[in-house]
Amino acid sequence: MQQLFCKDSDIVDGVVTFTGETANHIGRALRMRVGEKVRLSTDSEKNYICRIISFTKDSVSFAIETETEDTEPSVSVTIFQAVPKGDRMENVIEKTVELGVRRIVPVEMKNCVVRIDEKKKPIRLARWRKIAESAARQSKRSAVPEISDFISFKEAASMMDGFDIALTPYENETGMKETALLRERISPGMNIGIMIGPEGGFAPEEVSCMEKHSDMISLGRRILRTDTAAIAMMSYIMIISEIRGEK
Repeated sequence: MQQLFCKDSDIVDGVVTFTGETANHIGRALRMRVGEKVRLSTDSEKNYICRIISFTKDSVSFAIETETEDTEPSVSVTIFQAVPKGDRMENVIEKTVELGVRRIVPVEMKNCVVRIDEKKKPIRLARWRKIAESAARQSKRSAVPEISDFISFKEAASMMDGFDIALTPYENETGMKETALLRERISPGMNIGIMIGPEGGFAPEEVSCMEKHSDMISLGRRILRTDTAAIAMMSYIMIISEIRGEK
């Protein structure tokens, strides 16, 4: 069953109509027909099973049949991701959205290998947001995670104080005690912030800063690439939160 997203205001008398690119995708790419069903989530995270009732040249309409369950995680996770080179940011977005991240914030750090030109940032953000929406549809999320604007490391560090739990995976941190304790610390309803360092590693002054604003943890004895670290953290937290959410 396909996943679609709309605003609550788009639903009129139990019917929602899509036009433009979305309608074209439904009719031409997915080749859906009248009578077929989709899962629909709104901007207030209400979720419905809907049935196609009509097609026109430029639109497709769905009738709501029944409400269905929410698929969002019991915790809200924000990843502050040091901007990586190539398509690794796209990989981080796709996989962490599938795993349940709520927001991804691109962060410019001292040892980032790439520096994105200011004029190109809106283009990158637009592409990343499309990837996030596509991943949310594929994994049947009830909401499309936010891809925030680029910020500096200083801005990101100051934001870490606002989370219930703030974590920084760090390659020089030894032992897994703090990592293991997350199994008891994470509870439904928590807001969790994660700072992921760049390919060139955290600068010494960045490490000192994060020691003040977060808990430094280890992800094991192997050195992980920046995109792997983000995915590993999300995998661990989502498994913990799903288990604890069922208790």
